[in-house]
Amino acid sequence: MRQRIAANNKSIDNAGITSDYKQAIAELIWNGFDAKATKINISFTANELGYIAGLTISDNGIGIDLESITNTFGAFLDSQKKRTFQRTSNTRGKKGKGRFSFTAFANKALWRTRYFKDGELLQYDIEIQKGSKEYYDTTHHIVVNKDLGTGTDLYMSELDAKFSATNITNKEFIDYISKEFGWFLYLNKDRNFAICINDVPINYEYLIKETDLVSWNYGDYFFNITFIRWAEKIGDKCYYYYINNQKYEIAKELTSFNNKSIDFYHSVYVESAYFDNFEIEEKPHPRIDGIKNQSDTIYKWLNKQLKSYIAQRQKIFIRGQAADKLISTYERNGVIPQFRNNQYDKDRRNDLVNTIRDIYCIQPKIFQGLNIEQGKTCVGFLNLLLDTDERENILNILDDIVKLSNEERIQLAQTLKKTSLNKILRTIKMIENRCAVVEILKTIVYDLTKFTTERDHIQQIIEDNYWLFGEQFNLVSADKPFEQALSEYLYILDGENKLAQTIKSKERKRRPDIFICRKRGVDDTYDFSSIMDENIIIELKRPSVIIGKEQFRQIEDYLDLIKREAKFNSQLRKWKFIVVSNKVDDYILEQYNSFQSYNKRFLVHIKEQFEIYAMTWDDIFQAFDIRHRFLLNKLDIDRIAIQDEYNLGTLLLSQANVTTLTQQIKGLQIN
Repeated sequence: MRQRIAANNKSIDNAGITSDYKQAIAELIWNGFDAKATKINISFTANELGYIAGLTISDNGIGIDLESITNTFGAFLDSQKKRTFQRTSNTRGKKGKGRFSFTAFANKALWRTRYFKDGELLQYDIEIQKGSKEYYDTTHHIVVNKDLGTGTDLYMSELDAKFSATNITNKEFIDYISKEFGWFLYLNKDRNFAICINDVPINYEYLIKETDLVSWNYGDYFFNITFIRWAEKIGDKCYYYYINNQKYEIAKELTSFNNKSIDFYHSVYVESAYFDNFEIEEKPHPRIDGIKNQSDTIYKWLNKQLKSYIAQRQKIFIRGQAADKLISTYERNGVIPQFRNNQYDKDRRNDLVNTIRDIYCIQPKIFQGLNIEQGKTCVGFLNLLLDTDERENILNILDDIVKLSNEERIQLAQTLKKTSLNKILRTIKMIENRCAVVEILKTIVYDLTKFTTERDHIQQIIEDNYWLFGEQFNLVSADKPFEQALSEYLYILDGENKLAQTIKSKERKRRPDIFICRKRGVDDTYDFSSIMDENIIIELKRPSVIIGKEQFRQIEDYLDLIKREAKFNSQLRKWKFIVVSNKVDDYILEQYNSFQSYNKRFLVHIKEQFEIYAMTWDDIFQAFDIRHRFLLNKLDIDRIAIQDEYNLGTLLLSQANVTTLTQQIKGLQIN
């Protein structure tokens, strides 16, 4: 008998029927499980070339009652399965269009279904053609042998020309079905649920990456929890599945740990006699009929326990795998800033990476959806705050980005406190090592003057310890020709490619001892609403050389070279030139007096954005003491003990000892 569906062929085509054969077969399998089947079998017969005339999907479900056919096959985009609030995994489809999925790879579908009615097993056929989907044909039912059992055999014929046995047996199809149904088969494993291909069960267990079993009790109730972490995304969201004492799923709820950014795919199976009388309700209120719902005290306790447990599992996963993946991605894309290869900067980098890791572990959403530039901004800001005394502000900033729970705020506060302690310990060690550098350097420039060279000894020391001239600077170059140094300068400050800069001046091959810069702006003295990029070029002289007019003129040559080059002479680039030795002569003292009105100590020349300074080593050492006086006093660092440790008071005057002390300083690595 021909009957019409409540839609025309065009409406059905436009309803989003899948064209992917894998998804189509999956939807047809779900129809079988929706009909309370426990076993689905995909069967076919192929010739030597893999050709198959038809494909059959059989299930042992309850069948389709002929009297209700108009409410099932006769309906479209309206299913009886969507009319109840409480749905379980056994009720999947709800739009009433899954039966048309066969059109992805076949032109004809015939359902032969068997169901019990009034003590008899009845059988009839339903047929739909791809070209006239708005109609379905049914036969009259017949009584068949009860031994056949209930169920439905869906036979699809007139298959697409390219469809063969390979489509059903290849790895891609097996993987798809395993991911789509693995969690469901595990949910019902005690009831022997199975999906087979020609009666051979599909093995989905290779997708199980991690399993954990725990048991809890509350009063007389015991709860057995099975946690599964899947290797890949599965066909369901991440749910708690509540299973009663008879191994039936009663209800399911989202775990709330479904963050897409960390690939934490999991399922949690909770089995207990507690669920023998339990219902999930849309608006739960205490009931007097003995049925429990979400308002029950035990349920609230269980829900809290589960959330805490999954949070711990997620934390383990993030710290062990997801965070490694995030850090690796950030390093590959340049999101984590570059640090120098010394111990102090290594510690700073570890502090930053561990903080990112801890924050990600507590609240992954903070880093979710960030593009590369946004990631650089976020991480750069974290790095800035971690390197100051303002790290406690990180908590407030993160709270503005993602609203943190009280628990997350506490966890983050503990993390920042921990990293702050690490920073204190590193700072103590850093100050101790800096004192050692200063004491050794004093010996080199004062006691071993005749054996000390500016380029072979002092320059090597300063290139690893340019904090003597400012904490905030980046080292551009040490003892490199001006052309190369300025190329690296543009890369650090402006992000330009490290292409060699062409300088026509004969001075281009001169080698400044130390060239350092900082991207952070300083106040523009001409316009306080503007900022300038600050750069320092340091000329180190042999300690025996007295700084005078000749040395001053050498620095002026550097200045003139910079002024002449169009790429470097912007009014918004501030340049400081510093010449250093043990003494200055009367000419330099007169220059100090000439520029005294500028209130800039050691200034010997200023014009526009260019400044020249002359300093002695004693000036530099004294400045170090002043900057660190508070910490030096609080830490009670013993300078005499440091001198004794390196035998500074008993060294023989020799070239070898200068080299030895230079190497000792470089070994401290405390930039």
